[in-house]
Amino acid sequence: MTRVVIIGAYGSAGVAVADALADEPDVELVLADNGDPGGGLCILRGCMPSKDVYSAAAHHYQTRVDDRLPGDPPDVDLERVVATKDEHVSTFAAHRRAAVDDLADRENVTFRHETATLTGEGTVRIGEETVDADYVVVATGSTANVPDLPGLDSVPYRTSADVLDATEFGDSALVMGFGYIGLEMVPYLSEVGGMDVTVVEHDERPLDEADAPFGDELLDMYREEFDVDVLTNAYEQSVAPVGTGDTDEAGTADPTDEGVRLTYEQGGEERQVEADELYLFTGRRPALDGLGLDAWGVGTDDEWVGATMQARDDERVFVVGDANGREPILHVAKEQAQVAAANVLRHRDGESLVEYHNTHHHVVFSGLSVYPYARVGHSETSAAEAGLDAFSVTREASSDGVFKTKDTPRGLARLVVGEDGTVLGYQGLHYHADVMAKTMQVVVEGGLDVRTVPDRAYHPTTPEILDGLFREAKEELDVPDPTEPI
Repeated sequence: MTRVVIIGAYGSAGVAVADALADEPDVELVLADNGDPGGGLCILRGCMPSKDVYSAAAHHYQTRVDDRLPGDPPDVDLERVVATKDEHVSTFAAHRRAAVDDLADRENVTFRHETATLTGEGTVRIGEETVDADYVVVATGSTANVPDLPGLDSVPYRTSADVLDATEFGDSALVMGFGYIGLEMVPYLSEVGGMDVTVVEHDERPLDEADAPFGDELLDMYREEFDVDVLTNAYEQSVAPVGTGDTDEAGTADPTDEGVRLTYEQGGEERQVEADELYLFTGRRPALDGLGLDAWGVGTDDEWVGATMQARDDERVFVVGDANGREPILHVAKEQAQVAAANVLRHRDGESLVEYHNTHHHVVFSGLSVYPYARVGHSETSAAEAGLDAFSVTREASSDGVFKTKDTPRGLARLVVGEDGTVLGYQGLHYHADVMAKTMQVVVEGGLDVRTVPDRAYHPTTPEILDGLFREAKEELDVPDPTEPI
């Protein structure tokens, strides 16, 4: 009997590994998770609750900007927003816990609602008991990354998790971090929190994975639609409490001081900006603290987990989802879990392991999900970096009347096509771009020729923007369309 210990069994990746292995003969599963309440990061603090609160902000924004609805938009009841979110999350988490309980009803599966730590070689301590493990699957997710910045330990700050539970906000906010978390959270602070928001952005524009026009459009959108002050090409130097500047002998600021002052460098000059509250949207890091990986000789430096989901330093350890730091995306975590489960069995049976390489497929719920950014496959930039012979066609959302009729006229979309007609990638920053990502995943991963993709939207629907891209790409290829009658 092969014993597999899964640490982090409530998470999306952990439960997916368990599902894949539970029916295998000669496999004993020990599931461990100390979550309280259990449910996994996506359900409790990630995808689900964030979209819940964004929806309230989106309704407020669309009411505010629609000139057909005169007068001030209705107030947002933050107490009700958070209560509704909590109710939904509680239901989702209960379903996840029930799924784990169902697994634990099997004779070959044991669930322990306790902390698990790798101890001596080949053993894991779960609660007060030590068990032998033939394989360990680490699926412990991620935690908020707090940067090492002078003065940060002297001021209060909020993370994305705090925002999800907030029922009141100050008048102004300083935001560090403008990746996918910041891009989603910042307009929420402005729209629902009613805050004057200043963001520190290290680059010329946000959206590192996007071609430049998308980052430029998003920057303009946040400044114009949400009145956010984005400081580009700026770098944080230190933070300090606002007030008299008096400190005690230990250097601790007067506790009566209110607000925070950020010192940053921009254009070779040192500048300062102040606000009531500081928000850290500075990414996430694998949640590995206290796991005891070093007891098995496993280091966690760069590239510590390979494409087989196997730890570099111990072939009995597999790491999936956010915990491996490779790509913290929900669908990726589930796919990695399937690969890890298969490779546990392959390794046990002395077979070659398979690797996981996914097609780029990201969605950022920017603009309160009214103007989400989606990318599937290559951007124009990544295709060039890969040495592919390709061209791109770009279309403004305002070119298609349907976006105007839905009062969402901003944004653009781009199609990247190989010289042989193969669709290599899609990017969208517009209303319903997130929904179109699935269609474009089928097109890109299927390796379809753009000339075989029908441009047949049912007017008035937002996929018209895809049809326009398909038509323009076919014209660029300048050859007959095989779907058209001769």
